[in-house]
Amino acid sequence: MATGGDGNVEFKDYYQTLGVKRDATADDIKRAYRKLARKYHPDVSKEPDAEVRFKEVGEAYEVLKDPEKRAAYDQLGANWKAGQDFRPPPEWDTQFDFGGGGFTGGDASAFSDFFESLFGHARGGSGQRQRYRQYAYKGEDQQGRIVIDLEDSFHGGTRAVTLTVPEADAYGRIRQRQRTLNVRIPKGVTAGQRIRLGKQGGAGIGGGEAGDLYLEVEFKPHPLYRVDGRDLYLEVPVAPWEAALGETIKIPTPGGPVQLKIPAGSAAGKKLRLKERGLPGPPAGDLYAVLKIVTPPADSDNAKELYRKMKREMPFDPRAGMGGTS
Repeated sequence: MATGGDGNVEFKDYYQTLGVKRDATADDIKRAYRKLARKYHPDVSKEPDAEVRFKEVGEAYEVLKDPEKRAAYDQLGANWKAGQDFRPPPEWDTQFDFGGGGFTGGDASAFSDFFESLFGHARGGSGQRQRYRQYAYKGEDQQGRIVIDLEDSFHGGTRAVTLTVPEADAYGRIRQRQRTLNVRIPKGVTAGQRIRLGKQGGAGIGGGEAGDLYLEVEFKPHPLYRVDGRDLYLEVPVAPWEAALGETIKIPTPGGPVQLKIPAGSAAGKKLRLKERGLPGPPAGDLYAVLKIVTPPADSDNAKELYRKMKREMPFDPRAGMGGTS
Protein backbone atom coordinates (compact mmCIF):
# COMPACT_ATOMS: atom_id res chain seq x y z
CA MET A 1 0.00 0.00 0.00
CA ALA A 2 1.46 3.33 -1.01
CA THR A 3 2.22 5.91 1.66
CA GLY A 4 1.76 9.63 1.04
CA GLY A 5 4.63 12.05 1.45
CA ASP A 6 3.10 13.56 4.60
CA GLY A 7 2.75 10.16 6.25
CA ASN A 8 -0.82 9.55 5.15
CA VAL A 9 -1.85 6.21 3.66
CA GLU A 10 -4.39 5.29 1.04
CA PHE A 11 -7.85 4.26 2.20
CA LYS A 12 -8.74 0.58 1.63
CA ASP A 13 -12.34 -0.37 0.97
CA TYR A 14 -12.67 -3.70 2.73
CA TYR A 15 -16.26 -4.15 1.55
CA GLN A 16 -15.10 -3.80 -2.05
CA THR A 17 -12.24 -6.24 -1.41
CA LEU A 18 -14.72 -8.94 -0.35
CA GLY A 19 -17.31 -7.93 -2.94
CA VAL A 20 -20.10 -7.31 -0.41
CA LYS A 21 -22.36 -4.36 0.39
CA ARG A 22 -21.78 -2.17 3.43
CA ASP A 23 -24.93 -3.58 5.07
CA ALA A 24 -23.85 -7.19 4.48
CA THR A 25 -24.63 -9.64 7.26
CA ALA A 26 -21.96 -11.60 9.13
CA ASP A 27 -22.95 -14.69 7.14
CA ASP A 28 -22.63 -12.79 3.85
CA ILE A 29 -19.14 -11.67 4.83
CA LYS A 30 -18.10 -15.14 5.91
CA ARG A 31 -19.32 -16.72 2.68
CA ALA A 32 -17.57 -14.11 0.55
CA TYR A 33 -14.31 -14.59 2.48
CA ARG A 34 -14.38 -18.36 2.17
CA LYS A 35 -15.04 -18.17 -1.57
CA LEU A 36 -12.19 -15.70 -2.20
CA ALA A 37 -9.77 -17.37 0.23
CA ARG A 38 -10.24 -20.66 -1.57
CA LYS A 39 -9.78 -18.92 -4.94
CA TYR A 40 -6.57 -17.10 -4.01
CA HIS A 41 -4.95 -19.43 -1.48
CA PRO A 42 -1.29 -19.70 -2.56
CA ASP A 43 -1.28 -23.44 -2.00
CA VAL A 44 -3.82 -24.04 -4.77
CA SER A 45 -4.31 -20.84 -6.81
CA LYS A 46 -2.63 -20.29 -10.15
CA GLU A 47 -3.48 -16.57 -10.21
CA PRO A 48 -0.30 -14.48 -10.67
CA ASP A 49 -1.20 -12.16 -7.76
CA ALA A 50 -2.69 -14.88 -5.56
CA GLU A 51 -0.51 -14.20 -2.52
CA VAL A 52 -1.23 -10.47 -2.53
CA ARG A 53 -4.94 -10.94 -3.09
CA PHE A 54 -5.11 -13.62 -0.38
CA LYS A 55 -3.54 -11.23 2.14
CA GLU A 56 -5.94 -8.44 1.13
CA VAL A 57 -8.94 -10.75 1.51
CA GLY A 58 -7.71 -11.97 4.90
CA GLU A 59 -7.10 -8.41 6.10
CA ALA A 60 -10.60 -7.32 5.05
CA TYR A 61 -12.17 -10.31 6.78
CA GLU A 62 -10.11 -9.71 9.95
CA VAL A 63 -11.86 -6.34 10.30
CA LEU A 64 -15.37 -7.00 9.00
CA LYS A 65 -15.93 -10.25 10.92
CA ASP A 66 -15.32 -8.49 14.24
CA PRO A 67 -18.26 -6.24 15.28
CA GLU A 68 -16.02 -3.80 17.21
CA LYS A 69 -13.40 -3.49 14.47
CA ARG A 70 -16.11 -3.17 11.84
CA ALA A 71 -17.83 -0.40 13.80
CA ALA A 72 -14.55 1.49 14.12
CA TYR A 73 -13.86 1.04 10.43
CA ASP A 74 -17.37 2.17 9.49
CA GLN A 75 -16.78 5.46 11.32
CA LEU A 76 -14.71 6.52 8.32
CA GLY A 77 -18.03 7.16 6.63
CA ALA A 78 -19.23 6.76 3.07
CA ASN A 79 -17.19 9.76 1.85
CA TRP A 80 -13.93 7.84 1.87
CA LYS A 81 -13.05 6.36 -1.47
CA ALA A 82 -10.24 4.04 -2.52
CA GLY A 83 -7.11 6.03 -3.28
CA GLN A 84 -7.75 8.87 -0.82
CA ASP A 85 -5.26 9.54 1.94
CA PHE A 86 -6.20 8.63 5.46
CA ARG A 87 -4.73 9.57 8.82
CA PRO A 88 -6.70 8.24 11.81
CA PRO A 89 -7.08 10.28 14.99
CA PRO A 90 -4.66 9.26 17.78
CA GLU A 91 -7.43 7.67 19.85
CA TRP A 92 -8.08 5.16 17.07
CA ASP A 93 -4.74 3.47 17.68
CA THR A 94 -6.63 0.78 19.57
CA GLN A 95 -3.93 -1.90 19.74
CA PHE A 96 -6.21 -4.76 18.82
CA ASP A 97 -4.86 -8.24 19.44
CA PHE A 98 -5.02 -10.20 16.19
CA GLY A 99 -5.37 -13.94 16.39
CA GLY A 100 -8.14 -15.14 14.11
CA GLY A 101 -9.71 -14.70 10.71
CA GLY A 102 -7.54 -15.17 7.68
CA PHE A 103 -4.21 -14.82 9.50
CA THR A 104 -2.56 -17.15 11.95
CA GLY A 105 0.13 -16.76 14.60
CA GLY A 106 2.52 -13.92 13.85
CA ASP A 107 1.14 -12.98 10.45
CA ALA A 108 -0.22 -9.62 11.66
CA SER A 109 2.96 -7.97 10.37
CA ALA A 110 1.68 -8.69 6.86
CA PHE A 111 -1.19 -6.22 7.31
CA SER A 112 -1.23 -3.09 5.15
CA ASP A 113 -0.16 0.40 6.20
CA PHE A 114 -3.82 1.38 6.25
CA PHE A 115 -4.75 -1.45 8.61
CA GLU A 116 -1.92 -0.64 11.00
CA SER A 117 -2.68 3.07 10.86
CA LEU A 118 -6.28 2.40 11.75
CA PHE A 119 -5.89 -0.28 14.40
CA GLY A 120 -2.24 -0.20 15.47
CA HIS A 121 0.37 -2.96 15.22
CA ALA A 122 -0.47 -6.34 16.69
CA ARG A 123 0.85 -6.89 20.17
CA GLY A 124 4.31 -8.29 20.08
CA GLY A 125 4.71 -7.59 16.32
CA SER A 126 8.08 -6.51 15.02
CA GLY A 127 6.62 -3.93 12.62
CA GLN A 128 8.69 -5.38 9.78
CA ARG A 129 7.14 -6.71 6.62
CA GLN A 130 7.24 -10.49 6.34
CA ARG A 131 6.71 -12.60 3.26
CA TYR A 132 3.84 -15.08 3.06
CA ARG A 133 4.44 -17.96 5.43
CA GLN A 134 1.45 -20.20 5.89
CA TYR A 135 -2.19 -19.22 6.04
CA ALA A 136 -4.70 -21.73 7.35
CA TYR A 137 -8.46 -21.67 7.16
CA LYS A 138 -11.15 -24.10 8.15
CA GLY A 139 -12.80 -26.33 5.57
CA GLU A 140 -16.41 -25.95 4.53
CA ASP A 141 -19.17 -27.47 6.65
CA GLN A 142 -21.05 -30.07 4.62
CA GLN A 143 -24.65 -31.27 4.69
CA GLY A 144 -25.97 -34.78 4.17
CA ARG A 145 -28.88 -37.07 4.95
CA ILE A 146 -29.14 -40.27 6.95
CA VAL A 147 -32.14 -42.59 6.65
CA ILE A 148 -32.67 -44.75 9.72
CA ASP A 149 -35.20 -47.24 11.08
CA LEU A 150 -37.64 -46.08 13.72
CA GLU A 151 -36.12 -48.67 16.06
CA ASP A 152 -32.73 -46.91 15.73
CA SER A 153 -34.23 -43.86 17.38
CA PHE A 154 -36.04 -45.88 20.02
CA HIS A 155 -32.95 -47.80 21.13
CA GLY A 156 -30.01 -45.72 19.82
CA GLY A 157 -27.00 -47.36 18.23
CA THR A 158 -24.33 -47.05 15.57
CA ARG A 159 -24.79 -47.31 11.82
CA ALA A 160 -22.29 -47.42 8.97
CA VAL A 161 -23.14 -44.75 6.40
CA THR A 162 -21.60 -44.37 2.94
CA LEU A 163 -21.60 -40.82 1.60
CA THR A 164 -20.50 -39.21 -1.65
CA VAL A 165 -18.85 -35.91 -0.78
CA PRO A 166 -17.07 -33.18 -2.78
CA GLU A 167 -13.38 -32.75 -2.01
CA ALA A 168 -10.74 -30.36 -3.36
CA ASP A 169 -7.50 -31.89 -4.61
CA ALA A 170 -4.03 -30.30 -4.38
CA TYR A 171 -4.86 -28.10 -7.39
CA GLY A 172 -8.16 -26.87 -6.04
CA ARG A 173 -10.25 -29.05 -8.37
CA ILE A 174 -13.43 -30.53 -6.90
CA ARG A 175 -13.72 -34.31 -7.01
CA GLN A 176 -16.43 -36.66 -5.71
CA ARG A 177 -15.27 -39.23 -3.21
CA GLN A 178 -17.08 -41.98 -1.31
CA ARG A 179 -16.62 -42.17 2.43
CA THR A 180 -17.93 -44.71 4.92
CA LEU A 181 -18.46 -43.42 8.45
CA ASN A 182 -19.72 -45.06 11.63
CA VAL A 183 -22.44 -42.74 12.85
CA ARG A 184 -23.75 -42.86 16.41
CA ILE A 185 -27.56 -42.56 16.41
CA PRO A 186 -28.66 -40.71 19.57
CA LYS A 187 -31.53 -42.34 21.43
CA GLY A 188 -34.72 -40.37 20.82
CA VAL A 189 -33.52 -38.53 17.70
CA THR A 190 -36.44 -37.28 15.59
CA ALA A 191 -36.94 -36.73 11.88
CA GLY A 192 -35.51 -33.38 10.78
CA GLN A 193 -32.91 -33.22 13.53
CA ARG A 194 -29.26 -33.04 12.52
CA ILE A 195 -26.40 -35.19 13.75
CA ARG A 196 -23.07 -33.31 13.85
CA LEU A 197 -19.87 -35.14 12.99
CA GLY A 198 -17.02 -32.87 14.05
CA LYS A 199 -14.20 -32.36 11.52
CA GLN A 200 -15.76 -34.76 9.01
CA GLY A 201 -16.66 -32.05 6.49
CA GLY A 202 -14.58 -30.33 3.82
CA ALA A 203 -10.80 -30.47 4.17
CA GLY A 204 -9.03 -27.36 5.44
CA ILE A 205 -6.41 -25.52 3.43
CA GLY A 206 -2.89 -24.75 4.58
CA GLY A 207 -3.13 -26.98 7.61
CA GLY A 208 -6.51 -25.62 8.73
CA GLU A 209 -8.89 -28.00 10.45
CA ALA A 210 -11.62 -29.73 8.51
CA GLY A 211 -15.20 -28.48 8.60
CA ASP A 212 -18.07 -30.35 10.20
CA LEU A 213 -20.52 -32.75 8.60
CA TYR A 214 -24.22 -32.38 9.45
CA LEU A 215 -26.54 -35.31 8.68
CA GLU A 216 -30.28 -34.63 8.65
CA VAL A 217 -32.28 -37.55 10.03
CA GLU A 218 -35.05 -39.16 8.03
CA PHE A 219 -37.07 -42.26 8.97
CA LYS A 220 -37.74 -45.17 6.66
CA PRO A 221 -41.49 -45.81 6.21
CA HIS A 222 -42.66 -48.18 8.94
CA PRO A 223 -45.24 -50.92 8.35
CA LEU A 224 -47.04 -50.20 11.64
CA TYR A 225 -46.32 -46.73 12.99
CA ARG A 226 -46.81 -43.20 11.70
CA VAL A 227 -44.41 -40.71 13.28
CA ASP A 228 -45.27 -37.15 14.31
CA GLY A 229 -42.36 -35.61 16.21
CA ARG A 230 -41.90 -37.97 19.15
CA ASP A 231 -45.49 -39.27 19.04
CA LEU A 232 -46.41 -42.50 17.27
CA TYR A 233 -49.76 -43.48 15.73
CA LEU A 234 -50.79 -47.12 15.39
CA GLU A 235 -53.93 -48.22 13.56
CA VAL A 236 -55.54 -51.05 15.57
CA PRO A 237 -58.13 -53.28 13.85
CA VAL A 238 -60.96 -54.40 16.16
CA ALA A 239 -64.04 -56.57 15.68
CA PRO A 240 -67.48 -54.92 15.93
CA TRP A 241 -68.27 -56.75 19.19
CA GLU A 242 -64.91 -55.65 20.71
CA ALA A 243 -65.79 -52.03 19.97
CA ALA A 244 -69.42 -52.42 21.11
CA LEU A 245 -68.90 -54.49 24.26
CA GLY A 246 -65.39 -53.45 25.25
CA GLU A 247 -62.35 -55.71 25.38
CA THR A 248 -58.71 -55.87 26.50
CA ILE A 249 -56.39 -56.76 23.63
CA LYS A 250 -52.66 -57.02 23.05
CA ILE A 251 -50.99 -54.53 20.68
CA PRO A 252 -47.36 -53.96 19.63
CA THR A 253 -45.22 -50.97 20.64
CA PRO A 254 -41.55 -50.26 19.83
CA GLY A 255 -40.74 -51.25 23.41
CA GLY A 256 -42.66 -54.54 23.27
CA PRO A 257 -46.31 -55.67 23.37
CA VAL A 258 -48.72 -54.13 25.90
CA GLN A 259 -52.34 -54.65 26.95
CA LEU A 260 -54.83 -52.09 25.62
CA LYS A 261 -58.32 -51.70 27.12
CA ILE A 262 -60.99 -50.80 24.58
CA PRO A 263 -63.93 -49.00 26.22
CA ALA A 264 -67.43 -50.30 25.46
CA GLY A 265 -69.21 -48.31 22.77
CA SER A 266 -66.00 -47.24 21.00
CA ALA A 267 -66.41 -45.93 17.47
CA ALA A 268 -64.09 -46.21 14.49
CA GLY A 269 -61.35 -43.57 14.60
CA LYS A 270 -61.31 -43.33 18.40
CA LYS A 271 -57.79 -42.57 19.68
CA LEU A 272 -56.55 -44.24 22.84
CA ARG A 273 -53.42 -42.65 24.33
CA LEU A 274 -50.60 -44.70 25.81
CA LYS A 275 -48.51 -42.17 27.73
CA GLU A 276 -44.75 -42.10 27.04
CA ARG A 277 -44.90 -45.13 24.74
CA GLY A 278 -43.60 -43.09 21.80
CA LEU A 279 -40.01 -42.11 21.04
CA PRO A 280 -37.82 -41.54 24.11
CA GLY A 281 -36.62 -38.08 25.03
CA PRO A 282 -37.13 -35.16 27.33
CA PRO A 283 -40.12 -35.50 27.31
CA ALA A 284 -40.91 -38.89 25.81
CA GLY A 285 -43.58 -39.03 23.15
CA ASP A 286 -46.91 -40.84 23.41
CA LEU A 287 -48.37 -43.69 21.36
CA TYR A 288 -51.91 -43.25 20.03
CA ALA A 289 -53.87 -46.39 19.14
CA VAL A 290 -56.43 -45.45 16.49
CA LEU A 291 -59.33 -47.93 16.32
CA LYS A 292 -60.38 -49.35 12.98
CA ILE A 293 -63.53 -51.51 13.05
CA VAL A 294 -63.19 -54.50 10.74
CA THR A 295 -66.36 -56.26 9.60
CA PRO A 296 -66.21 -60.09 9.42
CA PRO A 297 -66.86 -61.42 5.90
CA ALA A 298 -70.22 -62.97 5.08
CA ASP A 299 -68.58 -65.91 3.36
CA SER A 300 -70.84 -68.73 4.50
CA ASP A 301 -74.56 -69.42 4.83
CA ASN A 302 -74.26 -69.32 8.60
CA ALA A 303 -72.47 -65.98 8.56
CA LYS A 304 -75.06 -64.52 6.21
CA GLU A 305 -77.86 -65.69 8.49
CA LEU A 306 -76.19 -64.04 11.48
CA TYR A 307 -76.08 -60.73 9.58
CA ARG A 308 -79.76 -61.09 8.65
CA LYS A 309 -80.59 -61.74 12.28
CA MET A 310 -78.68 -58.62 13.35
CA LYS A 311 -80.61 -56.62 10.76
CA ARG A 312 -83.93 -57.89 12.12
CA GLU A 313 -83.18 -57.67 15.82
CA MET A 314 -80.91 -54.62 15.92
CA PRO A 315 -82.56 -51.87 13.91
CA PHE A 316 -79.77 -49.42 13.20
CA ASP A 317 -79.43 -46.58 10.69
CA PRO A 318 -75.76 -45.49 10.38
CA ARG A 319 -76.85 -42.55 8.16
CA ALA A 320 -79.60 -41.17 10.41
CA GLY A 321 -77.80 -37.89 10.92
CA MET A 322 -77.37 -37.19 7.21
CA GLY A 323 -80.86 -35.78 6.63
CA GLY A 324 -83.08 -38.20 4.71
CA THR A 325 -80.40 -40.11 2.89
CA SER A 326 -81.62 -43.51 4.12
